[in-house]
This record gives sequence, C-alpha cells and structure tokens, in this order.
Amino acid sequence: MGKNYKDTLNLPKTSFPMKANLPVKEKEILEHWDKEKTYAKLRDKVRGRKQFILHDGPPFANGDIHLGHVLNKTLKDIVIRYKTMRGYDAPFIPGWDCHGLPIEHQVVKKMKGDKDPARIRSESQAYAERYVKTQKEQFKRLGVWGEWDNPYITLKPEYEAEILRVFAKLVEKKMVYEGLRPVLWSTGCLTALAEAEIEYKDRVDTSIYLRFPILQDQSSSNQRVQDVLKEKTQGKNASLVIWTTTPWTLPANLAVAVHPELHYALVTEGKEFYVAALERLEDVKRVMKADLQVLEKFSGQELLGLEYKHPFLDRTGQVYVADFVTQESGSGLVHIAPGHGDDDYALGKAHGLDLLSPVDDTGCLTEACGVPDLVGQYVFKANPLIVELLKKKGSLLAEEEYTHSYPHCWRSKTPIIFRSVKQWFIHVDMIRDEALKLIDKVEWFPEWGKRRIEGSVASRQDW
Repeated sequence: MGKNYKDTLNLPKTSFPMKANLPVKEKEILEHWDKEKTYAKLRDKVRGRKQFILHDGPPFANGDIHLGHVLNKTLKDIVIRYKTMRGYDAPFIPGWDCHGLPIEHQVVKKMKGDKDPARIRSESQAYAERYVKTQKEQFKRLGVWGEWDNPYITLKPEYEAEILRVFAKLVEKKMVYEGLRPVLWSTGCLTALAEAEIEYKDRVDTSIYLRFPILQDQSSSNQRVQDVLKEKTQGKNASLVIWTTTPWTLPANLAVAVHPELHYALVTEGKEFYVAALERLEDVKRVMKADLQVLEKFSGQELLGLEYKHPFLDRTGQVYVADFVTQESGSGLVHIAPGHGDDDYALGKAHGLDLLSPVDDTGCLTEACGVPDLVGQYVFKANPLIVELLKKKGSLLAEEEYTHSYPHCWRSKTPIIFRSVKQWFIHVDMIRDEALKLIDKVEWFPEWGKRRIEGSVASRQDW
C-alpha cells in the first residue's frame, strides 16, 4: 500500500516542457526563423517551380492591427504554406495602402482644426510610415511568412509613378472625364464615401404628404387626362400627391415619377381634387384623415408629360414614367431631385434635366435653393423649416414620424446625404466587353463571386 501511484503509470519521456510559456516560446521561434533565414531558404528551394500568386489586398496603415487583420493574414498564410507544400513557388509579398480617408481622418482629428492641405499630406505620410512599421512587426508576431523586407507600399515614388503611367494611358484613350453626379457624402468627414464605408442605423424623420398643383393650360400631356381633369374638377385646380421623407431635397425638385403600369386615380374630398396611386389610396386616406372618393382612373403611362407647379418656388416640372416607382409606400408619385439620388440622377440624365444640388460640403443649403430663409441651414435642421413653409403656402397635406434604416458614415457617425459633386470618372463602357471576357477566364471561388462582378461590370457606365 505504500507504493506511489505514479510508479504504476507507463508514461513516455519527452523533452517538451510541461508549460507552453508562449510569450517566451513565440520570441524564440521568431528569432530562430530570423537567424536561420528560414523563409529565404524556402524561397531559394522552390524557385523555378510553377508559381502560385496570392495578391495581398493591402490594409490601411492607420493604426494597430485588429481581429480582422489577424483573420485575413493567417488565412492567407495557411493558403501560401499549403501551396508551397504542394510543390508550388508561392511567394507572399505584403503591402500597405498609405493613401485615403482612413489615414487622413486620424491625422485631421489630431490636428484640431488645422486644414492646411500641405500639412495634412505631410502629417499623413509620417503617420502612414509609422504604422507600416508597427503593423509589420505585429504581422510577423502572428508567425506569418512573407517578403517583409520588400513589401509594396503605395506611397513609394515608384509605385505612385506607375499609377500615373496607367492613368496617362487612360487619358490618352479619352477614357477619363470630369462629371457631376450624386455621391454618398459624409458631412462629418467632408468627403464622398464608398458603400463599404457606410453603416445603417434606425433614424426617425418627418415624412410628409404635400400637393404639387397641376397646371391647367398645358400641351405636353395626354389629352384624355386633361379633358377628364377639366370635366371632373369643373375648372378647379387638382394636385399631385407627393410623399417624401427628405423635405430638404424639395428645393432641388425638377420632376415627378410614376410607374407606367400602376393604376392612378383622380380623387376628391369636397372642393379638393388629388391624383394618387390607386394601390396606395387607403394609406393616403389614413394619413390625410380624408374620405377620398374616386372620380376617374388612369394608367401611369397616361400621366406622362403632365405638368405641375413647384409647391413653393417659381418653377414648373412634369411627370415622367420610371420602373423604380413602387406601391409599397407613399403615394405612388415620387418627387425627383436629380442632384440627390441615383434613380433620380438616371431619370434626369435620360430626360436632359439639370443636376441641381443646392447643398455645400458641410451639408448646408446654399443660395441656389431659392429660399433666403433656408440658406446656411444644415439639411436635417432645414426639414421642419420647410414643413412650416409648406403650411404657410397651403401645400402640406399631412405629416407623421417615420422610422427607417438610414445610412451613416462609419467614422464620423453622422448621417450621410446624397449630393452631386464634381468627380473624375472612367468610361467603363469602353472596356466592358474586354473586361467581361477576362472575368470569364478567371477561376472563381466561390462561384457566386463571378456572377457578382459580372453584374457590376455589365451594368456600370462609369467608375
């Protein structure tokens, strides 16, 4: 009974320590790889084999690495090591993106109001160079193998020069042009944003129903519609019922859109006459708290060309048909501001409308809005002012709070606006056929990635 139980166990003998001691062991492994030049020896051994190239989509040099970086780099390292063991020459050349808003945003925050462009560029370069070094050491700590002493860095003169050479070729082929079109604009960061830089949050806005008076004497619209309006209203004015959640865009209104295949109705309550989508009539009645009676029905196509007067500006517009109009919300008639939305822009461009966008970089209305009392007002603060203006003009039919998912800038956390600004574009249609052929030659994982990029290239006119 006095025998020790451990003497009864048949355990293997090993030189492995009982304790992992990672802080010490990790350092020893990295020092061993560095001293023995392990990666360089591997590269010498596989040189001449069939190559497998994994391009490194570069991270921004704008801070310490995070879990997204860890996942990205370790997955790539697994792929590279696997391909190397399978007999490929698989180099890994890391890189860093040292230009753009993510870096400038961090720099400007620290500069506390100093907006001198030359200083911002200088500080941004120093900031990026600092974090290239920081992130490089952090990636190496993850055990990732690569050409760490020969990365590609976008701020290097030779890299920037190559970009300029490619751009010059595009200019020579007349593929580059300056244009004006709506973009996702961050008033917090004073810049245009890509879709990937947007996050959505619920926001409560005032949605309004208002009247756009129909002109009585006009020649461009359907004659039957004109005759019906005169007969049913006995010469009184009728109005288009418009619904919007962005009253601040009304100064930029240049048109109204209807769906060609939806049904619309001339309705009345007492001495008032309105035109709204038949499928939306019950909701319109509820919000307006009105017992609207149908007098006549039209197709959306019949309303094409119908002219109206702006509710508070000395301006007229007309009705166009568009497939993007739905019967899911609103009145079935969409107010169109070509300077403040993609669908609006496309419709306006198709019909030769101006790109009126009376909003500056800070999101404040400019003199071009046509209402002196609104000039200088931040767009979201202008909403209640416009509602009051509509009330004074007798144009407001109803208002209610509307909760919806709204895009915000993920850096400044401010709501974005759709606003037209001048930008440089490349004609995608000049290279579309060639690009689609090349896409077809690439092996895609997963397969849906091919369909996604094909759809994007096929549908875009410019980039």
